[in-house]
Amino acid sequence: MAATGDAEETQLQEMEEEARMENEMDSDEEEGLGIENSDDEIDDSSEDEKENEAEIQRLEEQLSINAFDYNCHVDLIKLLRQEGELPRLRKARQKMSELFPLTEEIWLDWLKDEIHLTEEEAIREKVYELFEMAVKDYICPEIWLEYAQYSIGGMGLPGGMEKVRSIFERALTAVGLHMTKGATVWEAYREFENAILLLNAQLERIHTLFRRQLSIPLMDMDGTYAEYEEWSDQGVSDTVSQKYKGALKQMEKSKPYEETLMIAEPPKLAEYQTYIDYEQKEGDPARIQIIFERALSENCLVPDMWAKYTKYLDRQLKIKDLVLSSHDRAVRNCPWTMGLWKNYLLALERHGADHHTISDVFEKALNAGFIQATDYVNIWEAYLDYLRRRVDFKSSRELEELRAAFTRSLDYMKQDVEERFSESGDPSCTIMQVWAKIEALHCKNMQKARELWDSIMTKGNAKFANMWLEYYNLERSYGDALHCRKALHRAVQCTSDYPEHVCEVLLTFERVEGSLEDWDAAVQKTETRLNRVNEQRSKVTAKEAHVARQEEEKTEQRRRAKADKKNQKKGQKGSRPGDKRKAEDKDYEDEWGEESESGLFGRRAPPGRRQEPPGGKRGQQVAPATVWKTQEDDPELRKDDCSVFISNLAFTMDDPEKRLKKLFEPCGPVQSVRPVYAAKGFRGYCYVQFEGKASVLEALKMDRREVEGRPMFVSPCVDKNKNPDFKVFKYNTNLEKHKIFISGLPFSCTKEQLEELCKDNGTVKDIRLVTNRSGKPKGLAYVEFGDEAQASQAVLKLDGTVLQEHTLSVAISNPPRRNTADKPGFSRPVGAMMPRSMVYGSRGKGRTQLSLLPRSLHRQTGSESKAENGTAPKPTGGESGDAGNEAQAKPLSNSDFAKMLFKKCQHTTHLLFSLHATIFVSMQ
Repeated sequence: MAATGDAEETQLQEMEEEARMENEMDSDEEEGLGIENSDDEIDDSSEDEKENEAEIQRLEEQLSINAFDYNCHVDLIKLLRQEGELPRLRKARQKMSELFPLTEEIWLDWLKDEIHLTEEEAIREKVYELFEMAVKDYICPEIWLEYAQYSIGGMGLPGGMEKVRSIFERALTAVGLHMTKGATVWEAYREFENAILLLNAQLERIHTLFRRQLSIPLMDMDGTYAEYEEWSDQGVSDTVSQKYKGALKQMEKSKPYEETLMIAEPPKLAEYQTYIDYEQKEGDPARIQIIFERALSENCLVPDMWAKYTKYLDRQLKIKDLVLSSHDRAVRNCPWTMGLWKNYLLALERHGADHHTISDVFEKALNAGFIQATDYVNIWEAYLDYLRRRVDFKSSRELEELRAAFTRSLDYMKQDVEERFSESGDPSCTIMQVWAKIEALHCKNMQKARELWDSIMTKGNAKFANMWLEYYNLERSYGDALHCRKALHRAVQCTSDYPEHVCEVLLTFERVEGSLEDWDAAVQKTETRLNRVNEQRSKVTAKEAHVARQEEEKTEQRRRAKADKKNQKKGQKGSRPGDKRKAEDKDYEDEWGEESESGLFGRRAPPGRRQEPPGGKRGQQVAPATVWKTQEDDPELRKDDCSVFISNLAFTMDDPEKRLKKLFEPCGPVQSVRPVYAAKGFRGYCYVQFEGKASVLEALKMDRREVEGRPMFVSPCVDKNKNPDFKVFKYNTNLEKHKIFISGLPFSCTKEQLEELCKDNGTVKDIRLVTNRSGKPKGLAYVEFGDEAQASQAVLKLDGTVLQEHTLSVAISNPPRRNTADKPGFSRPVGAMMPRSMVYGSRGKGRTQLSLLPRSLHRQTGSESKAENGTAPKPTGGESGDAGNEAQAKPLSNSDFAKMLFKKCQHTTHLLFSLHATIFVSMQ
């Protein structure tokens, strides 16, 4: 066997020598061909070298500023490899491998470069170490094959044969189940055993490899079976045939998923997820693991896929080395994802990692560069939870370490997070609340807990009722009645969102714990506070009513001015005796209402009206061909569900009926086009009615298409008299983590330029340049990526980029909500004057979501509350007659309205405390 190994090594060395001589001959030929222009080539090469060296220095400086710039690492390695700077190239690769998992291509280039330099045994060990690093990053059959081939070259060394077989066995364990590429590893292993075939024992090894491979479902396994039949002198046993048939049947089940993957376009996430779901139903852990690894090798920057994989390993396999290595690869690929770091810390604690290792991972998480302030709060909470679980509260060392960590977390939030995000990320001070509970529960240190809660209240939380109730519950559980009473009195004085609730809690507490003097003091304090609150609410309500009335008066004045202007024009034109009076716009408005039927930007012309084309004069005879009078004369023939409303068209459009019919014919058969004209000509909007409803959906897709230099708005045709609340808003107003918002663009920027700028950060699915109604750009754009990770990377890389001397601002898309409060006629509830945090508290809505507002302050929403502010509704019964009607119809002044509301509030408060007094007397 030793002689065989020497022969194999000699043969490999001869092959390498031949390849080296061929390369030298090629280089000599190239030099001979370039003799004539040698001087020019030397000058050009020297200039190129200077440019490359300058670029290398720039990239190195950029990495010294931001070591996590992945693309910068790749560009630097490419340039150094081109220049042949081997020491610097090796250093750059090592630095990148410490920060990121390297792709298959980068690893193969690195390994091949090192193999060519390997001659001595000591250097071979370093290459082995590189291979070990490479196979840990991703499951890659090509790297395992390269590893095995390289180990064959050293099989003549002591223990070389065993090392080769060990590497092949590890490769089969890692990638032998790979449906499409696993067979190559099996075949390479058999070829190796065939090459050293000397003894019957080795013959049995080949038999064993065939049997093992045929029991695994792989693509083209029928060819392997035929090869085994031809190779084996004894034929194929029944046991092997049965296993082969079972594997073949399983392969046929998986084959559709493999074929779908072959024809799918990257990133193939949906296809891989379907495949994973199928394998999880089958329940083979090894096959589930290999399909996850295949998906991650092509989608290494997708945090959700890593989260699903690590979750499966945590709950199903629970193998320490596999679980921890997968978590480590996850955070190295997606360091910006807080959830992966948090799960990594939990996995380390779950598998008994030492404290130093967990602390190091936590420190790396803090330097990972999260994109939200709340991410830092969550990672600190996870680490503090770990520290709390390792404290037995009998030893002072772990307890002091926990307290030091709490102190450091608060300093970190104040100094690092607030400076970066302009917010703490922890407005309700959850970290301090947890610390206070630990001090009260485990350490019996209420003094420290109260100090922490004092600090919490000074950070703007004193106005929220739920914060005071949290503090009260802590005192109720671990403190004393004196501090409970003190906390509730402060809550009544400071709370501004739900003062009624804290007042009720105070009275309940005194009913159970307090003396008569305590009860009287509580009643007096709550009455004073609620009276002041009701006065403030009355003022706010009266002010809102006054503003609403002013808006109504302005609207009425504009309507009257418009009507007077029309009447004035009619008086100037006059009328000749004997002519019939022509219907004007006002007549139809009286009949059909101010807005009879509308899309987004205009109203439909009234039925029966003859539309005048541009240039037509009133009173002249219009040719019948230019007058539209089919469905418009007969409202029953109009079909809103088969129509769309077109607006924002150019007033100067020639023959809009013909132009729009031709434009919308690809959407389906057009039954009619109804342009709307005014006295001056075309008004810029019209109605297009199709023969079928399906055409409407196709027509709506043409929204924002540019027509004569203006974006055409296409919206559903809806009668606003029948659907007054109809709204169409074309774009999302919620946070879209897979989409970025870019501002500061030059007005000349095109979609192609923007796609070229963004494509390096991921798959660009859609680009929308924001324009005004005339089609002119606003310098804003929305870019949609394939997933959240790509959008986050684009924000980090593109923010602050200069494009055509314009500095771009890039952020995750979070459009502002529409402010309906500015519209005329809008009536806000009493609590709407306060910010959201004041209405619901720092944690949003309360658990019960019950309204604590007195019913007397609730606005009526039924049919009986149709009256405007300042007038009373019609009586449902009682007195009748002219006097009664005049009294009911008389409008109320602002002072009358305020007195009426204040009287109701006083009555409600009186009933509340009367109820409390009755309950107290009954208890006595």
